[in-house]
Amino acid sequence: MTSPPAPPAPPTPVGPGPGRGGTARRATLAGRIALVTTAVAAVAVLVAGLVSFGLVRSAGDADARRTLSALADAAADGADRTGPLGRTGAGRQRTRTQLTGLQIDFTFLTRDGRTVAGPQDGLAARALTAGERAEVVGGQPLSLTRDVGGSRVLVEARPTGAGGLILAQPLNEASIARQAVGRIGLAMLIGLAVAVAAGIVLARLLARPLRRAARAAHAMAAGARDVRVRPEGPAEVAEVADSLNTLSAALAGSEGRQRDFLLSVSHELRTPLTAITGFAESLADGVTAGDDVPPVGRTVLGEARRLDRLVSDLLDLARLGAQDFRIDRQPVDLTALVGSAADVWRARCEAVGVAFRAELPARPLVTVTDPTRVRQVLDGLAENALRVTPAGAPVVLALAAAPGRAVLQVRDGGPGLTPDDCAVAFERSVLYERYRGVRRVGTGVGLALVHGLTTRLGGTAEAGRAPEGGASFTVRLPLLDPAPFTDTTPMPEAPPHGGTLPGPASAAGATPTAYGGPVFGAGSGGGSGGVRRGR
Repeated sequence: MTSPPAPPAPPTPVGPGPGRGGTARRATLAGRIALVTTAVAAVAVLVAGLVSFGLVRSAGDADARRTLSALADAAADGADRTGPLGRTGAGRQRTRTQLTGLQIDFTFLTRDGRTVAGPQDGLAARALTAGERAEVVGGQPLSLTRDVGGSRVLVEARPTGAGGLILAQPLNEASIARQAVGRIGLAMLIGLAVAVAAGIVLARLLARPLRRAARAAHAMAAGARDVRVRPEGPAEVAEVADSLNTLSAALAGSEGRQRDFLLSVSHELRTPLTAITGFAESLADGVTAGDDVPPVGRTVLGEARRLDRLVSDLLDLARLGAQDFRIDRQPVDLTALVGSAADVWRARCEAVGVAFRAELPARPLVTVTDPTRVRQVLDGLAENALRVTPAGAPVVLALAAAPGRAVLQVRDGGPGLTPDDCAVAFERSVLYERYRGVRRVGTGVGLALVHGLTTRLGGTAEAGRAPEGGASFTVRLPLLDPAPFTDTTPMPEAPPHGGTLPGPASAAGATPTAYGGPVFGAGSGGGSGGVRRGR
């Protein structure tokens, strides 16, 4: 059964566009910071102004009230016949002169409540009602604030020996609040201007390292790889610079590995092409003829197949990350599949004098996976092992079952790998660069492809030391229940190893199992011949 390919994800927009630096121009960070600091300063000034203006006005009014009250007490004492400022009408005259000099409106009350010694239409004369005047003459002092002639007026009335005294002063003249409010407002405007200027400077200081980072990113996009940004500013901004520096170094390393990889692949492609070209020229020129033609033809065919394998591996490696990379999951008997691969690689190993051994379980090991890709993984690891194993040394192909996993191993008796090699064994062309000219190596494509295929199959791949003295490559694949993929009609107990399971096979290369459905094994993934388990 083939799992349908996932629908392609919609492309993520990465280029300029509306709202991303395209036709719609976005506000700069410096402008936004300046705007925010200005708004914060303006709100702070407004709130402080409202609070301070109310406090200053209340304090000014209270101070004006206390001052006018003290003047009223002093004037009443001075106007009294028994007061310290005079014992006769001279005291009242002196009081009148002092109040006039202080620009305070006043009037005296007679014992019957009439106003004397002041303008009849003045604020003091109009400030109190007849009843309030009677209270003052009767000995009751008054402290009032009322509207007189459209103005808010402070009124202080005191009883005297001759009747009474009334003082009146407009609140806006008596209080210092107006002058104080003006000065406070000016100070706040100056503070706001300073805050705006400081915000602009701060915004530019914060945006400067980000602009440098942006220029560095544009340079990297244009192909520069020696770009370095000096970390400065706050921790978050400095982290951006550090990230760009790390990215620049990573890109430089990645592109260097790509160049080395292309060089190694070019060399590997040139080798079979050179052989094919040379033998083709010998055939074309008639140099090779007669009995020499079949060996030359076999050599050309072998090199062409080698070239085809290399190109196929490169294509698969390039397509591994694509969403349309095909994985055909179906029930697979891994015992049969690995046994088929063992038949092929036994013949190839014996041809070059390398001992081959297969370690397979006695019963079928069934899971759901892609048999073609599993065989591709096995062939890649086996070819890698055979390349580095000298004559007489072993190559082992093993399969075992672990809890929830099928464990495939390819071990060899070659030079092996160091712990550092094992850590980077599946990175493309790393081992090729490390051992080129030291021992036989491939292009670095095979192991990278093995790792990629294993990952796509849901498994893991790791490298280590083999008990045979060389390298050991272990692939662990998940053991999945094949029942959802097959006909689940109950079948008889499977016969002992080596017998034939009952039930028809529904496809070429398929083996019926106790699940009643076809399980692909021996003929899957490119093997040849029948299934032979064991060594």
